Amino acid sequence: MSWWGKLAGGAFGFMVGGPIGALLGAVLGHNLDKGLKGLGAGEQFAPGDQERVQTAFFTTTFSVMGAIAKADGRVSPDEIALAKSVMAEMDLSGEMRQAAINLFNQGKTEDFPLDEVLDQFRTECHRRNTLIQMFIEIQLQAAYADGTLDKAEEQLLLHICSRLGIPEFAFRRLEKMIRAERHYSGQSGGRRRAETAPSGPTLKDAYAILNIAAEASDADVKKAYRRLLSQHHPDKLVSKGLPEEMMKMATQKTHEIRQAYEKIKGARGL
Repeated sequence: MSWWGKLAGGAFGFMVGGPIGALLGAVLGHNLDKGLKGLGAGEQFAPGDQERVQTAFFTTTFSVMGAIAKADGRVSPDEIALAKSVMAEMDLSGEMRQAAINLFNQGKTEDFPLDEVLDQFRTECHRRNTLIQMFIEIQLQAAYADGTLDKAEEQLLLHICSRLGIPEFAFRRLEKMIRAERHYSGQSGGRRRAETAPSGPTLKDAYAILNIAAEASDADVKKAYRRLLSQHHPDKLVSKGLPEEMMKMATQKTHEIRQAYEKIKGARGL
């Protein structure tokens, strides 16, 4: 049974606690109570357990997405569409989709405990940097849902990165990559799969996706490509705590990385 089945179905007790546990308690209601009442000895998510990290990742992803959508003072239709498209890509069940929507709405509230949620999320991830990076990439996609990253959203994302231990230069690198991916995918609001872009990425976009300069050596290009593929490998991310339902997003990322590498190889005659 998946982490969600154990959590929402009451067959497995949820013992994360803290602000993340409180958010889930508000979202799941009686199902959470049912799970806790049936909790037996040893039936809990221990710190560092894959299922515990998956639960924290799911909860934090959608609640923080709501906070970012509200950063500029209003939640645009494109931002709502992006959140729904992420849920669609995850192929969530009806109950799970409703939980994601409720978490998104929780994040939009004035009293959403952003810093406390981020601090607990960082602890739950146990220094799994590739997992935290994937989280930031998802939040950047949400922030760019309306086509631009305004000042309020940028400042909030920088604050989020600071709480999660991500330096500003790393954030700028990820932002550049997401902008290139959006340009490649022909997005003007919401998410569209890169496979629908008939001509593939431009050479400029390809270098940005791989986060390398056009003057980089062939060896450096290959090194960057292999590093990004390893960081976004779906199975590796799931083993670190990415919910299985988000594997499709990681697979899409690896597709875009491969397309960028092929574009550069073609241009260089490799």
